[in-house]
Amino acid sequence: MLSVAEEHLVSHNPSARLVLSGQELNAESYAICKADMLIKGQNIHSICYGNTLSDDQLPEEKYDYMLSNPPFGVEWKKIQKEVQREAELMGYSGRFGPGLPRVSDGSLLFLLHLISKMRPAQDGGCRFGIVLNGSPLFTGGAGSGESEIRRYVLENDLVEAIIALPTDMFYNTGISTYIWILSNRKPAERKGKVQLIDSSSFWQKMRKSLGSKRKELSTEHIEEITKLFGAFEEAEKDGKPISKIFRNEDFGYRTITVERPQRDDAGNVVLGQRGKAKGKPQADSSLRDTENVPLSEDVESYFEREVLPHVADAWIDHDKTKTGYEIPFNRHFYVFTPPRPLEEIDAELKQVTDRILEMIGGLSG
Repeated sequence: MLSVAEEHLVSHNPSARLVLSGQELNAESYAICKADMLIKGQNIHSICYGNTLSDDQLPEEKYDYMLSNPPFGVEWKKIQKEVQREAELMGYSGRFGPGLPRVSDGSLLFLLHLISKMRPAQDGGCRFGIVLNGSPLFTGGAGSGESEIRRYVLENDLVEAIIALPTDMFYNTGISTYIWILSNRKPAERKGKVQLIDSSSFWQKMRKSLGSKRKELSTEHIEEITKLFGAFEEAEKDGKPISKIFRNEDFGYRTITVERPQRDDAGNVVLGQRGKAKGKPQADSSLRDTENVPLSEDVESYFEREVLPHVADAWIDHDKTKTGYEIPFNRHFYVFTPPRPLEEIDAELKQVTDRILEMIGGLSG
């Protein structure tokens, strides 16, 4: 990745002077990287071996560009103590201040690691790309570690684009994957906005499969994706959307807690007897419910329209309201396909039924 990135940048600017750095946990990959760079005459001083999350060996470095393809959906239980210690002791001064994802998937920890190494905007800024599976887009409700991390990157206007790749693109898994492009030096037209690009249909079949990798992007596909990103416009292909532009806040919502009163055997509302709750209806936990209200919508207006017509005695417990963020990528690119006409389906069923009856008749004969 480092060598190819250098070749690409130098092809655009032959006078560019690049300093390459990297850290790798897999011993074989680490050795291959160093050998490749030695052969090409590159400096290997900043190529480090070790666990990126628990043993950052480049703690003070800041970068102009970064690339990462971390493991998908791998738990981080073995390094949980080290990561939690950094989060608790250093907070936002460290890497994990925004939050910690569930221990079953450390993908978003790598995202936070890269964010911590972005060159500050006043010093020229940074852009990076990271390949993640679908889980970081939506896993975790309001207040969860995953949601808080999404909240951090969106409210700080760091996400430029997210690009959906085809399935079967990687050797060890066939799942859907996404490239997140983050930057702290967005051009004016991108500020406050996120571009989603659906390139899941951009692929060609490989002549020979490599494990689960059966598809690849052609040069033309890569050029088309790059043009979509560069144009920063909404676009369609064959009648289906492939590029959409959203405001950062479009992905945010408030989870409100809807309470209903507890009633005695006679159906009367039970009132509190002491403290702040005195004289007020007591909430019945068995009737408690939650609603997700888009950030763009007034909570009270939503409540009056969507809740009160169905449960007139309900109220909102504002102390329990939480703000969450999710990026429901597939929902934004879903295109409804109407079912076939009923007459056509009936005719097809009749043909099948007639065929079955004919076969049964043949057996009887």
